[in-house]
Amino acid sequence: MEFFVVIPARYASSRLPAKPLADIAGKPMIQWVVERARLSDAKQVIVATDDERIEAAVKAFGGEVIMTRTDHQSGTDRLQEVAEKYGMAPDAIVVNVQGDEPLIPPEVINQVANNLDRAKEASVATLSEPIHSVEDFCNPNIVKALSDEQGIAMTFSRAPIPWPRDAFAKNQDALPEGFVPQRHIGIYAYRVALLNRFVTWDMAPIEATESLEQLRVLWHGEKIHLAEACAEVPGGVDTPEDLQRVIDFINSQ
Repeated sequence: MEFFVVIPARYASSRLPAKPLADIAGKPMIQWVVERARLSDAKQVIVATDDERIEAAVKAFGGEVIMTRTDHQSGTDRLQEVAEKYGMAPDAIVVNVQGDEPLIPPEVINQVANNLDRAKEASVATLSEPIHSVEDFCNPNIVKALSDEQGIAMTFSRAPIPWPRDAFAKNQDALPEGFVPQRHIGIYAYRVALLNRFVTWDMAPIEATESLEQLRVLWHGEKIHLAEACAEVPGGVDTPEDLQRVIDFINSQ
C-alpha cells in the first residue's frame, strides 16, 4: 500500500502570522513538519501553499512544494487541487498533515493511511485520543468524536458527548470511572475520489453550526473510519505560547 502526504501551509494566521516560517531551533516550522512526514512510509511528501515566501523556504531545504490557488476555503480543497495536478488515481490515498504540527509522530501518519486502506467501506480515516479531565471534556475548543463498534465515526461535536447522564447527575467534578470520551485529532487520510466529490458540495448546515468541516462528509452519507492514535500526538502550534512550548521541548532533547 502506498500513500502520499500533502501539507497545506498558509502564510496568514490571525494568532501567529507567518506561522510556517517561524524559527524552531534554526529551522522553519514547515521544515520540521516535512522532516517528520518523510520519516513515515509516504511515497511522496508535498507542501501545498499559495505564498511565494513559503515556496522559497521549502525549496531552500530541498522539500517538494506546489503553488495552489489563493481562493481555497479549506485545506481539503487545497488537497484536491494537488491530487488533480499530480494526476493521482481516484483510489489513491492522501494524508493531510497540518503544517503547524512540527512534532507529529511518523507512526501516526502511517496508521491513519493503513486504516483507510483496510476500511474499504470508508472514504476518510482519522484518529482520536482519550480525554481524561472534565475540563477538557467540556471545552468547546476540544472536538469530541464518537464511533460505532466497527470503528466508523457516528459524529463529531464541540459539545461534551456522550453525556454521562446518571453519573453527572450525582457529580460533575470528575469523569465517571471507566468513562473514556475521545478527543478528535486533526489528521486525515482521504481517497482521492472523496476529495473530488468534496469540492462539489456546499457547506452542510451542521458543519456551519459546529464549524467542523468533517461533518460535511458525514452529512453526505460518506463513512469516516475512526481509531485511537497509536502514539501520543503533541498539540499543534496556534499561538506564540504554543510555539515557545515546542521550542522548549526541542531544545530539551
